[in-house]
Amino acid sequence: MRKLNIWAILLVAIVAFASCTQAQKAEKKQIAEHVIYIGLDGWGSYSVDKADMPNVKALMAEGCWTLQKRAVLPSSSGVNWASMFMGACPELHGYTTWDSSKHEIPERVILKNNIFPTMFQILRDAQPEAEIGCIYEWDGIKYVVDTLSTSYQEMVHPSKIYTDEMKNMSVKYIKEKKPVLGAFIFDNPDHVGHDKGHNTPEYYANLTELDGYIGEIIQATKDAGIYEKCIFIVTADHGGINYGHGGKTLEEVETPFIIAGKGVKKGGEFQESMMQFDCAPTVLHIFGLEGPQVWTGRPMTQVFE
Repeated sequence: MRKLNIWAILLVAIVAFASCTQAQKAEKKQIAEHVIYIGLDGWGSYSVDKADMPNVKALMAEGCWTLQKRAVLPSSSGVNWASMFMGACPELHGYTTWDSSKHEIPERVILKNNIFPTMFQILRDAQPEAEIGCIYEWDGIKYVVDTLSTSYQEMVHPSKIYTDEMKNMSVKYIKEKKPVLGAFIFDNPDHVGHDKGHNTPEYYANLTELDGYIGEIIQATKDAGIYEKCIFIVTADHGGINYGHGGKTLEEVETPFIIAGKGVKKGGEFQESMMQFDCAPTVLHIFGLEGPQVWTGRPMTQVFE
């Protein structure tokens, strides 16, 4: 009789374990099939209320957003794009200045491709056949996206940086390839901020221009037949003040994070704290994935239905 009781207990334990495993798998179910990730270099949160950006504000109305996502310090490009894609603080991924062509501290971990693990790398490992692409204007981006994990990466020629070539390339890529993860990183408004000044008429005019490009990118997903399966993210690496950035003012360190699309709540502004390195875990969460142990970022799970 005692042996029968032991076997009964073991059977109950096995069933419970199997049920728990299935529940965990269900919790990690993929939310959307495509993520369109749009970055605007130098776009400070201070500008959002005053900016004429109907497409961006439509995404805000349809999804969730915060204007209090904080950049890591210094509030400059290389260190923040690295933190955004690598899900970790500068002390771990090793990029600590505006420049991204080299890291100043050795990476804490390298899993493959001689680079600290990125969201592109983790997704590639999970979906070996996925179309993963990155199109950008600043050449520093190529050092922090792990190009060996992308299917396609292209930099807009510097002579065309002030044209709509970046947008045209992005629209063409979406229509032709229907990327699972497409990252499109515009170098403005950073250039305008340095040249004409942040919080100037020229700066806001550029935001309106970029908003039109975002509208065309959204339309491209409709033309490609993937719009209903997409999540859109629009965010930035840092803001600015006067003619520069890199300091500790809120104008420099507070950046927007806007997310809308399939499986995202129509929740409006969220109050939870968000850092630059929380972006990558949030992207992976959409695909039902988790980052490696070395990542310090956490997914913004509260924005999803």
